[in-house]
Amino acid sequence: MQPLADKLRPTTLKGFVGQEHLVGKDGIVSKLFSNTETNLPSLILWGPPGCGKTTLARIIAGKLKRSFFELTAVSASAKEIESIVASSDNPILFIDEIHRFNKAQQARLLPHIENGKVLFIGATTENPSFEVISPLLSRTRVLTLKQLEVEHLNKITKKTCLYLKKEINNKAKTFLFDSSGGDVRVLINTLEIAAQLTNTKTLTTKNIEDALQKKMLGFDKKGDAYYDTISAFIKSMRASDIDAALYYLARMVAVGQDPLYIARRMVIFASEDIGMAQPTALVVANDVFRACETIGYPECQINLAHGVAYLANAKKSRNVNDAYFEALSDVKKYGNLPIPLKVRNPVNKFMKDQGYGKNYKMYNNESFLPEKLKNKKYYIKN
Repeated sequence: MQPLADKLRPTTLKGFVGQEHLVGKDGIVSKLFSNTETNLPSLILWGPPGCGKTTLARIIAGKLKRSFFELTAVSASAKEIESIVASSDNPILFIDEIHRFNKAQQARLLPHIENGKVLFIGATTENPSFEVISPLLSRTRVLTLKQLEVEHLNKITKKTCLYLKKEINNKAKTFLFDSSGGDVRVLINTLEIAAQLTNTKTLTTKNIEDALQKKMLGFDKKGDAYYDTISAFIKSMRASDIDAALYYLARMVAVGQDPLYIARRMVIFASEDIGMAQPTALVVANDVFRACETIGYPECQINLAHGVAYLANAKKSRNVNDAYFEALSDVKKYGNLPIPLKVRNPVNKFMKDQGYGKNYKMYNNESFLPEKLKNKKYYIKN
């Protein structure tokens, strides 16, 4: 049975909802279509779940009137791709979840894109700069799709309810929008289930709750929200905002994020952002990591909360972090500068005669840096 979300999927740009920056009058997709002399480049469509990536790929294929093959990286094989290339003349090859291909699998696509045997369109919910190999990125154009706005969700909800011969009150609609997280597929499926669960004309919040079973959390352990949430978590601790840090911790815990991953980030934070301002922070962070390692969920979430509150409340200093990376920059800039003889170890008479260790004194205030850097100061005390 064809899913309702698929039945209602638009087949033309005119019916496509949202992504005006791409499909509007001045959008790149519209411009490429309007210029018949332009060869459409291979594309990577990047955006959150249910924002229209697959729909846009199908519309492009329909507009170009070329053979369209749709695969998912989870199950697609190299043999299947080779078969498509060999059996069809200049097809469009759409691979969903392209980030699930490993580097070798992605590299296999390069010759076919390079010689123009296929127009490749990849779709991903993850940041391509992290998950797509550079050679493939350089041969494609990345189009960023955005999460749909309320006005877009309203249009889709109206169309869906019209098809289902139902109405929905404003309170239920607001709850649906929040619960679906902007994912159109979830929104339509929820409306369909809700309609099946009631004989009444108007859908209520209770109907939507029953269809959802539970409100979806706007966090995907494998998606781009993963990076957004951990970034907000770190920045909240950095700003000493304990409430925000605990909130983002709770979001990660609620979706089952690996507690050791969270604890590792806390250990890094303790040295990177607190450092010498409160050296015990590293001790606490390491103890939290150890507690997570030995106890696990659900109890270790309290250990994490304890550590987060401590780190967020601690004094902050990036002096050690900044000093180290400035020193690293000089290492890369100047290479292996000669180490002063006085701090070289005279392990034999010959080396001693050469001046190794000469005039070395412990606990003095002179610089032991190479001659070129002898006046350099990396670390500044608070």
